[in-house]
Amino acid sequence: MKYKHLFFDLDRTLWDFDANSEEVLIDMFNKFDITTLACIDYQEFIDNYREINHALWAKYRVGEITKEFLSTQRFYATMLEFNIDNWEMGKEMGEFYVKESPYKKQLFPGTIELLESLYQKYDLHIITNGFAEVQTIKLEQSGLNKYFKQIIISEETDWKKPNPKIFNYSLQKAGASAEESIMIGDDLKADIIGASEAGIDQIWVNFDNTYAGFKPTYTVDSLKKIEELL
Repeated sequence: MKYKHLFFDLDRTLWDFDANSEEVLIDMFNKFDITTLACIDYQEFIDNYREINHALWAKYRVGEITKEFLSTQRFYATMLEFNIDNWEMGKEMGEFYVKESPYKKQLFPGTIELLESLYQKYDLHIITNGFAEVQTIKLEQSGLNKYFKQIIISEETDWKKPNPKIFNYSLQKAGASAEESIMIGDDLKADIIGASEAGIDQIWVNFDNTYAGFKPTYTVDSLKKIEELL
């Protein structure tokens, strides 16, 4: 076998981030009585939140904003869209989200079956951007923790994906070379292009069959096809 070390992304690759996030946001919408407070429905709230959150995470990845600012600002800015100007409320919502979200357990179909098969033949590792206290609980609560030898969380290093330095650091932690490793993830920029720039082969998990102006080493549209490919 060419590969000995398989490096996985977590969110939106194994752990169904969007489904789990939506569960928490529904709980939040009800807890803070947003439909009455802002006279909006849930879909308006989540659509605005996702757009704002995506933009803020892009800034966080390159070090333009702090974790604390992101956690509060994404909800403060969302409510500001509906003329609710309340920084403290945004902070409470941010704390609620970070506390509750890692306890959601929805995984993509075939996740456990894939890992059960692969971890008997390869050394599996995680490289994830995100908050350490959140990602650690996600792995434990969803039953994924036992499959991975090294878990590299960007907040515990000096870099975030797609910076090639976090991939090089991960190789060092795993005792692996780039030539015997492959990165598996859904994010074309963070996971695939980042790994490529570190000299690591990649499997792009492209669930939606979207077009990319970059050619990964391999592309799959389901987790099941990863095992077939390897």
